[in-house]
Amino acid sequence: MWLSDACSDYNSPPRIMMDLDDAEPSSPLPWIGVQETNELARVFAETSDVHEREELFCRKIRQCSVIFDFTDPLSDIQYKEIKKNALQEMLDFLTNNRNVLTEAVYAEMFAMVAANLFRTLPPSTNPIGAEFDPEEDEPTLEASWPHLQLVYQLFLRFLEAGDFQPNLAKKYLDHLFISKLLDLFDSEDPRERDLLKTILHRIYGKFLMLRAFIRKQINHAFYRFIYETGRYNGVGELLEILGSIINGFALPLKEEHKTFLSKVLLPLHKVQSLSVFHPCLAYCVVQFLEKDSTLTQQVVKGLLKFWPRTDSTKEIMFLNELEEILDVIEPAEFQKIMIPLFQQLGRCISCSHFQVAERALFYWNNDYIHTLMRDNAQIILPIIFPSLYRNSKRHWNKTIHGLIYNALKLFMEMNQKLFDDCFKQYKITESMKKEKKKERVAAWTKIHRKASCNPAFAQLAKDFGLDVGLSTEDWIYCGSDNDLSGSWDDGEQGDSNERGRKEKDTVSGVTEAFKQNLRLEEQKNPRRSDRPLIRRKSELPHDETTARMIEDHRKAEHDLDTNLALGQASHHHPKSTSSHTENSITSNDLT
Repeated sequence: MWLSDACSDYNSPPRIMMDLDDAEPSSPLPWIGVQETNELARVFAETSDVHEREELFCRKIRQCSVIFDFTDPLSDIQYKEIKKNALQEMLDFLTNNRNVLTEAVYAEMFAMVAANLFRTLPPSTNPIGAEFDPEEDEPTLEASWPHLQLVYQLFLRFLEAGDFQPNLAKKYLDHLFISKLLDLFDSEDPRERDLLKTILHRIYGKFLMLRAFIRKQINHAFYRFIYETGRYNGVGELLEILGSIINGFALPLKEEHKTFLSKVLLPLHKVQSLSVFHPCLAYCVVQFLEKDSTLTQQVVKGLLKFWPRTDSTKEIMFLNELEEILDVIEPAEFQKIMIPLFQQLGRCISCSHFQVAERALFYWNNDYIHTLMRDNAQIILPIIFPSLYRNSKRHWNKTIHGLIYNALKLFMEMNQKLFDDCFKQYKITESMKKEKKKERVAAWTKIHRKASCNPAFAQLAKDFGLDVGLSTEDWIYCGSDNDLSGSWDDGEQGDSNERGRKEKDTVSGVTEAFKQNLRLEEQKNPRRSDRPLIRRKSELPHDETTARMIEDHRKAEHDLDTNLALGQASHHHPKSTSSHTENSITSNDLT
């Protein structure tokens, strides 16, 4: 028996050459026999000779390198059970014995792992872009998991063995093996990804020369996920590994690690399936900030850049992550980001989705954030006060009213004078908005009056059933400016949508009326084809030289027309040709 260079190519299972005399005639796989298997199990349990144990252990590893088809549950049932028992025996043997990992075992073990694990994954059951919900959707489980689970556990026990020697294993654990292992993270079976996560973490810890390559390959997997495919099943598991890796980074951070933060971790917030791995992503981001607080401004601005506009669920996740960042932020770094931060919090408080507004107002229950607000109240309160005060009366949810009153009370206790100044400034701003609205109404009223002076206005209003006696505001369409919403009095906002629709219908009706009137005028007074068109001439500045040149040009055109007319007349009356020619010459001479 011998193994033919199984570790040179992981794309195909290893070729196993054995004597066919040991096999049973009825075996579909000639090298596996029931009697041989039972004998191996008995001798494996009883023998104490080291070399014999090593030989038996290698034979059992080779025995487990064959792959069975699990798509047909009734095929090779007996031999599937034989392989399962062999894997379990080797797992128990590695657990209960020491100093069993010889150089020959390393080659056989890596060949068996490659033969069983490295395979083409089935196509995804979820379409591209479809978000997997772990609470409702059932994951697609691997059919061959009874064997794969034992292979993963055996390989993990092999890596964790006390007598495991990385110097012997690095011959087989190369870049190709790592790449194939990382490809398996796209498996849809969460059980497989969980064991892969543990195995890759052990490899990263034991093989220092492979750490940079592993990080690089993880980056490439994330780049494909963010910028190309949009789907990858192992994002959460890889982020869990990176969380512990980031925790062990040495200071100062390398540029490679900072680039990973800006090019990978922050853009991961914009993907559609963020909810699947967001806790792990937030943990990695916070780990970076705990290592280097100067990255806070970059991280917060990145979150605000990718802030969701229409997805309230993602917005709540962003608010959760932002609070975790504020829990570890330095006061000096907070001052750099507090203005854009509280501008965004003001928009969240004004959100009609009550969970978003509620989550933003929970920031006032955080003692550390409350301390940061108190120390910078002179800048924060003028930014956030309009949103708080406006929504304290107009938000539809009663719970939001209570949370807003609590936030306003805290600000009032911080600085009563500043609170009063912000309230006065708010009233002045609202008055200015009302004055601006009045000016717009007055301007449109003037336009309406001029339009009503048109003689066709009354007839058009009558023909199309428009009420001429409508008030000025009913005729005017002032648009849907969001800034004006804050200048409405209480009770006026409820009628805004109905009034807006009425104004739009009125204006569009008048426009159609004028168009219809033009069509009626054309029908009553059709344009005659023989009537010359009157073209408006341009107004030129008075200049004597220009006027003289224009006059000369007109004379030349007149003479040309005269000559053409005389030529046609002479063609019909040859006798009078000479006289006309003389007249023409005389006329030219006179000219």
